[in-house]
Amino acid sequence: MIDRRSLIASAAALGATAAIDGTALARAAKPRPVDPHFPQGFLWGAATAAHQVEGNNLNADLWVIENVPGTIFADRSGDAANSLELWPVDLDLVKGMGLNSYRFSLEWARIEPDEGYFSNAMLDHYKAMIDGCRARGLNPVVTFNHFTTPRWFAAKGGWHNPESPALFARFCERAARHLAEGIALATTLNEPNLAGVIGEILPPELLAGDRATQEMAAKQLGVPLYTPGVTLYVKDPKTYRANMMEAHRRGTAAIKAVRSDLDVGVSLAILDDQAIGKHSMRDTIRERYYGEWLRLAARTCDFIGVQNYERKVWNDKGALPPPADARLNAGGAEVWAGSLAGAVSYAWEATKLPVYVTEHGVNSDDDGLRQWLIPAALTELKRVMDSGVPVRGYFHWSLIDNFEWGFGYHHRFGLHSFDRETFERTAKPSAAVLGAIAQSNSLS
Repeated sequence: MIDRRSLIASAAALGATAAIDGTALARAAKPRPVDPHFPQGFLWGAATAAHQVEGNNLNADLWVIENVPGTIFADRSGDAANSLELWPVDLDLVKGMGLNSYRFSLEWARIEPDEGYFSNAMLDHYKAMIDGCRARGLNPVVTFNHFTTPRWFAAKGGWHNPESPALFARFCERAARHLAEGIALATTLNEPNLAGVIGEILPPELLAGDRATQEMAAKQLGVPLYTPGVTLYVKDPKTYRANMMEAHRRGTAAIKAVRSDLDVGVSLAILDDQAIGKHSMRDTIRERYYGEWLRLAARTCDFIGVQNYERKVWNDKGALPPPADARLNAGGAEVWAGSLAGAVSYAWEATKLPVYVTEHGVNSDDDGLRQWLIPAALTELKRVMDSGVPVRGYFHWSLIDNFEWGFGYHHRFGLHSFDRETFERTAKPSAAVLGAIAQSNSLS
């Protein structure tokens, strides 16, 4: 199964074969020197998501998918990093790095394990995490839904269900009543712009495998349609996407009704799409994968969250492969320092909203690549900030190596590794690289 962060990049299969000419894409003018200092109050953080680190998320939609016979998932999430128990250790890691913020998600399946039943104990758990952040001087940045949903929700068709926006809004209202007071910043959904369009660019056998896994889960549970929040195959993309957009609207309104002064946004997965040659596909691709969500964000959000991992260069036939001398991640995609700045600039131009980088990082076992990328990408990000793009914070994905969806534990994005037997966390050198920048609030 392809990592969701690399899915759009796989559109290279659309047909172009010529290599990228890095020189041709370089800026004609020599860039101005960068002011190394970031604004006062800039948020420096690391990110995780509940299902990927907490472990034993039995009531989640994916627990079923991971464990059905013939699943296309490489691993089961199992204990994950045991962060349901070890969250204080994780907060200490964030604090110990010198960061001032932590992005994490609420697990809907824990808070509402059965439809209409809300667990006060689990709401108190996430309140303890928020209070734990505050006690350590960390800003809690909370995602209300990071892909996974309750298994009962998936068994009702997931985001296909016409009731799904109302069900999500009810969850947001209940969670906000318990938690919103201590939250620094909130997002409703994580990368919803990928939903329902990923299948267009994937190998047919991969899509068929995901569909078969969903059908096996539906058969096991005795329901006609089982659609998890992490999905490649979507039966009715138009309905699915429309319901997610309405869920964002209603969820935002529900959170705001509880605490009107809390800034609420949505995090979108955005490549740095670049055009080359005549009749480039770039603008068509942008409209297809980001357009409607960026327009919705501009109308409903206080900020836009940008999640970027790479660039893609488009001619009139498709995406070009990386240059011969490119740095590559574990999935074979190009790692280019300027991609974050490019994606942020595009999101700002499209929405005119303040920007938070809610995810950025690299899938690699070579931490040297991560150590290079962090300052290199932040330098280019600061360059666009100096030109007037209002970026308010940067969150690295991820705090620790974790369960990377269909790839299981084989892909590693963490600033820390962990032992899957003892759960002991170990800092990688890249943690100190980011920490030094955050502590000085400066590139130098």
